[in-house]
Order: sequence, then structure tokens, then C-alpha cells
Amino acid sequence: MSIFTVTHADPASRARTGLLALNHGPVETPVFMPVGTNGTVKALTNEDLESIGFSIILSNTYHLYLRPGIEVIGGAGGLHNFTRWKKNYLTDSGGFQVFSLSPFRKITEEGAQFRSHIDGSCHLLTPEKTLEIQTVLGSDIQMPLDYCTPWGTEKKEAQMALDITARWLKRSHESWRRSAEEGYGGSLFSIVQGNFYPDLRKESITKTLECDTSGIAIGGLSVGEPGEVFLEYLHLTSCLLPDEKPRYVMGIGTPEYLLWAIEEGIDMFDCVFPTRTGRNGHVFTHDGTLSLKKAENVKSPLPIDPSCSCKVCKTYSRSYLRHLFKTREILCSMLASYHNLFFLHQLMLDSRAAIGENKFNEFKKMFLDRYQNGGGPV
Repeated sequence: MSIFTVTHADPASRARTGLLALNHGPVETPVFMPVGTNGTVKALTNEDLESIGFSIILSNTYHLYLRPGIEVIGGAGGLHNFTRWKKNYLTDSGGFQVFSLSPFRKITEEGAQFRSHIDGSCHLLTPEKTLEIQTVLGSDIQMPLDYCTPWGTEKKEAQMALDITARWLKRSHESWRRSAEEGYGGSLFSIVQGNFYPDLRKESITKTLECDTSGIAIGGLSVGEPGEVFLEYLHLTSCLLPDEKPRYVMGIGTPEYLLWAIEEGIDMFDCVFPTRTGRNGHVFTHDGTLSLKKAENVKSPLPIDPSCSCKVCKTYSRSYLRHLFKTREILCSMLASYHNLFFLHQLMLDSRAAIGENKFNEFKKMFLDRYQNGGGPV
């Protein structure tokens, strides 16, 4: 049964609005999902996230499996009950974390062997185990184990990673099917690989579509490639995906990349960027990125962004926020992270409205002209 409905398609681009029907409520798309790796979005409460308007966040199977452990979360009745987050969870498979720990892991046909970054203990994540963990978590959307390769990978290795990912997906799909028969109600997405080789991308899509998953993620992007290469392979891949399924690009979280992806018909995104940069004193404004630590903010009575309606911009000055950052007060991380996530959520709302009015290209150009030229880089 389909979980996704396209509600409107922009006639001048591939941008579209849609609705995801998930266990913990509907999700309107395009949607940015904050990353709560350890069952929490850093520096924010569940109430903060709900007040902004988020209906889905991402958590990470790898990290939760290692700490606090599935016995703890399962004993609490699943991730929703453990964290008291009432809305939806998408859980990453942990494949990217295993990818990023390349000196400490080994990929075999069985799965991914790795050493814990916490205590050095040895573990094996198989496609089946990854799905079993996410079933215990009670994820609304599960991601299967995949083999991600970085920018610059030779074609032979990219082909091997593609083939392993495809075989793992079949095993993951079978594991998900068994869980569904036993009453699990979450959805399974699949992940396209193929690195930066057009023929491999096409081959990966063909193999991916053999398993009729509820949605499709475009993997292997934003892994160190130049921006123009990202755009080229985003377009190449997205054009080959079926219209009736939600499309998800992992790991993008800047306004430019989000708008480029929406233009290509992508529905879902996630990234740690807005909260990580917020904790480092970097915040989004309609005139570009602002660095709170700069001396020019010492006496500034301005809010972060006079065009923003979030509680931070309504209440606090750049001068005060700079003071918090310089004195290393936790409140700065909380306020800057809140603002950055509010900013991206509002960008999603504005994008949906523009698509509904058949004016997405006009909106994108107007936003980026100001964002890229009105201010300056950090």
C-alpha cells in the first residue's frame, strides 16, 4: 500500500508537494528532518521541535544500538516511548557511520564488521540485524544497510558496493516483510548507490526497483564532491525514479542545496548542519550566513534576522547572543539551533506555498539572489 500522495506538481520544474501517511501522523512534503542521532536533537527539547512545526525527525540505528542499547529502548516500549517524542521517526541504518569509520570496519557479504567508537568492542551489522533493531525501535520509516562509497572511488569498487547494496536490500526487504506479517507497521525505504558513474546509477535504480519499497533514497551524494557534480548526479538519478514514491536525499541541510533538490522533485532531506553550525555560532539569515562571534555584533541591537518570526529573533539581539557565545553559555547553542531549524522549516513552508501557486522557480531565484548576494560567507 502506498504511503505517499503527490498533492501538486509545479508546471515549470519538477518540484512538487506531497503527503506522507505514517504511523505517528501525516507529514507534508517537501520536508526537512532535524537529526536526533542519539534520540535527541542537540540543544533542543521535544517541545521546541513541536513549536517549530516538525512532524518527523531522524535518529541513528548505529548510535542507539551501541548506547543505550536495544535492551534499554526495547524495555521502555520503543524509541517513541523512551524519548517521549509523539510524532514520527525515520531511523538511518547506520551504514553512513560505518562508512565514516573506514579504518575500523570491514565490509563482507554477510554485513559490516566494525569496532565501536565508544569502547573498541567488535560488532557485526547485517541487513537483517539492522532491520530487527529498527523494528524494536518502532521506527516509522526504516532505512536498510547499504555500502556507501566516497567521491573519487574507482569504478570497480563502486560496482562492488552497488552489487552488495542490491543484495543487502533483498535481504532487508525479506526481513521487513516478515516483521510486517508479525504486526510491525513501519515502512521500508531503499537506497540508490552507483557513486559518480552514470551507468552504475542507472543499474542501481533498476536493481533497487525490484524491491517495491515505500520510498527511495538517493545515496552516495554529498560525500565530498563539488557542487556542480552533486547537481549533475542529483538530476540524473532523480529523473529515473518513479513519480509515485517519495524521494529522499540524505545529508543536505543548506538553503541552496535544499532548493536545488526541491527543484529536482526531492521530497525529504536531513542533515546535522543547521544544529552543528548553530552550536558554533553560525546562523542563517535571508541575507546569507551570519557569524555571531564577529566583532561587528558587539553592540548590535538587531535580531539575527529582522525578516524571521522565530522566538529568538523576536526576543534577543545579536549583541546578547555574541556575549553568550563568547562566554560559552549553553543558551547560545540552544537559541542558535532553534533559529536555524526554524529558518529551514520556514523555507519548506514557503517552498510548498510557491509550488502550490506554480511559482517555485520565481521563489527560488528571489530567495537565492538575496541569500547569496545580500550578505556574505562566514
